Amino acid sequence: MYKIGFDSKMYMQKQSEMILQRIDKFDKLYLEFGGKLFDDLHAARVLPGFDKAAKIKLLHKLRDKAELIICINAGAIERNKMRADYGITYGSEVERMIDNISGMGIYINCVVITMYNDQQSASAFKQKLENRGVKVYLHRPTKGYPHEIDTIVSDEGYGANPYIETSRPLVVLTAPGPGSGKLATCLSQLYHENKRGVKAGYAKFETFPIWNLPLNHPVNVAYEAATADLKDVNKVDNFHLDAYGQITVNYNRDIEVFPVVRSILAKITGKECIYKSPTDMGVNMAGYCIVDDDACCEASKQEVLRRYCKALCDLKCGTGDEETVSRLEFLMSKLEISLADRSVIQISREKSAKMDGVGIIALELPDGRIVTGKDSERMSAAAACIFNSVKALAGINDRLKLISPYVIGPIMDLKTKILKERHNVLTLDEALVALSICAATDANAASAVEQLAALQNCEAHSTHILNKADEIPLRQLGVRLSCDPEYADGNLFTE
Repeated sequence: MYKIGFDSKMYMQKQSEMILQRIDKFDKLYLEFGGKLFDDLHAARVLPGFDKAAKIKLLHKLRDKAELIICINAGAIERNKMRADYGITYGSEVERMIDNISGMGIYINCVVITMYNDQQSASAFKQKLENRGVKVYLHRPTKGYPHEIDTIVSDEGYGANPYIETSRPLVVLTAPGPGSGKLATCLSQLYHENKRGVKAGYAKFETFPIWNLPLNHPVNVAYEAATADLKDVNKVDNFHLDAYGQITVNYNRDIEVFPVVRSILAKITGKECIYKSPTDMGVNMAGYCIVDDDACCEASKQEVLRRYCKALCDLKCGTGDEETVSRLEFLMSKLEISLADRSVIQISREKSAKMDGVGIIALELPDGRIVTGKDSERMSAAAACIFNSVKALAGINDRLKLISPYVIGPIMDLKTKILKERHNVLTLDEALVALSICAATDANAASAVEQLAALQNCEAHSTHILNKADEIPLRQLGVRLSCDPEYADGNLFTE
């Protein structure tokens, strides 16, 4: 069952105070935002109580001092790299970010396309944004990086990038995902600012790993699970240990690149770098805001198990690899957990086995009860599970039909006779629309609709890989889904 383990209000207060303190040290601060600016779903899953919009709310609070630069790697545009939790490309995520952030009155300076090498799709993306009035800058790979410091910090290196005019004391660098070039853009700007006599500084706002939690704390292990495909590994920050005698946690890429970043910062400013470790560069108060460690540990273990299921499904679908699966199995052994520790898995599999392999979804309600739904000739397992769940929460008789035949009939006719779909099964997205229509005239349907919000943060497991018409609405409802790496049927093409 869902238990609060994190004080988000305290976090936003402490984090904003620390950012303001860091701003005061410079004429202008370039602050790299790690993780997701909007909808930080990973943080919300492993730190129950974390406001998934905490970062953007914090930025909104500082909006009079701040402006944004959004970075995206040209290679990610070229490969149509996906934001897995929403199933949209990085390019689409940038567009979504622009719409949402602008709508909150936060100033977006520009978009920077990094690692640009004349990729056709990146050029088209630039043109698309510019046609809509968005400023776009192109940054090519930095000459001499990472070893030739004198070349990097020169007009041939960072100086070859166009200077981005900024006007506020806080410049936030954000991106749709990792590897987008935020650090390189920050350092490039510091070079240009220094040449103009501006005392500009750099800092990093990275939630994970949490530096003042133990190395093998489940919250930090869950971060490794989230980045298993990137081969990120949490490590003790040896620079911090040497400088202060204090054990802190960072991740391999930040630790490995720190000597280079320190040398670059020193070269740019002509002074010794003020940071003695990667941990010094960070602004992260999350560890101080955990109010129930046990709740966060359990939530993090469930996250690792979900990530493992996702990796197995990706491998089955041809979008993952065995190395990622093996890495996640290692992390599970480190936490001494297995799929048996996820109750909805066992129940869904047992029921499916009793019904000769019929697709089953099991969902744990907020009160601990577990409800299931099965694939049938008229309704998908996802739709059946959600309907059974809201009936249970509303105290509606399980045999009562929530959708009127006068509503479902025309939907089925549309699917089969007009749209010529092969399957006449009601998917979850269709079922929810039908339910909302019936709610206008039926008290039971209205009661069921009211219970949908209670499914937020509920754990669920499917015995087969879901199609988008079932998976996306489950995600939008806030259900935390895992799936077995099995297809529902033998068809290669799914609608």
